[in-house]
Amino acid sequence: MKYNRILLKLSGEALSGDQGNGISPEILSTISNEVKELVELGVEVAIVIGGGNIHRGVAGATVGMDRTTSDHMGMLATVINSLALQDNLERKGVNTRVLSAIEMQEIAEPYIRRRAVRHLEKKRVVIFAAGTGNPYFTTDTAAALRANEIDAHVIMKATKVDGIFDKDPMKFKDAVKIDRLKFIDVLNNSNIKVMDSTAISLCMDNNIDILVFNMFVKGNVKRAVFGDQIGTIVTNK
Repeated sequence: MKYNRILLKLSGEALSGDQGNGISPEILSTISNEVKELVELGVEVAIVIGGGNIHRGVAGATVGMDRTTSDHMGMLATVINSLALQDNLERKGVNTRVLSAIEMQEIAEPYIRRRAVRHLEKKRVVIFAAGTGNPYFTTDTAAALRANEIDAHVIMKATKVDGIFDKDPMKFKDAVKIDRLKFIDVLNNSNIKVMDSTAISLCMDNNIDILVFNMFVKGNVKRAVFGDQIGTIVTNK
């Protein structure tokens, strides 16, 4: 395998499926099946999930809500999503731990780096909840931060399209997929939407590649860890 320890970044919106909000049981099951296949291969899997299917901090702030309060609500939304994914994985026989950046000992373990790494070494799936625990930071930044802390070999950003395109493939049929990009090109081109600039800079400075791919094509995650050419790789190389 090319990657033995990965951090999988899921958006909250992806969990809602066609509903637009909430959590789709079908999508949850699809994601769990893909993760289970990785665990059975021996891959160490960490996951960061957004909360946009329930509440987005920035969206709340745009309608007059206090930004810090709104971001805290968004963090709680990620905890809800994390618990839902944990439950689905556990019912499929995958040992899973939720580690929260905000202490809530009744439902999740506190985030401690060494504990997270130990769980991974024991082949447990680790779900990082509540972002970084701080307002004004996105779950993209949380993914980049946690990937660095656990020495992940790559960040795999799951999307509904096959990678990064020169324009929106959902709107333009002539959109062209880009197979490889450098971090600096992503930072310099505001039209390329991968992760926010803080997350991109953190990955660039610490040489952690980002693979953007379509997770909802069966077997794509497995192909990715074996180094097959899928999606778009963002790298310093």
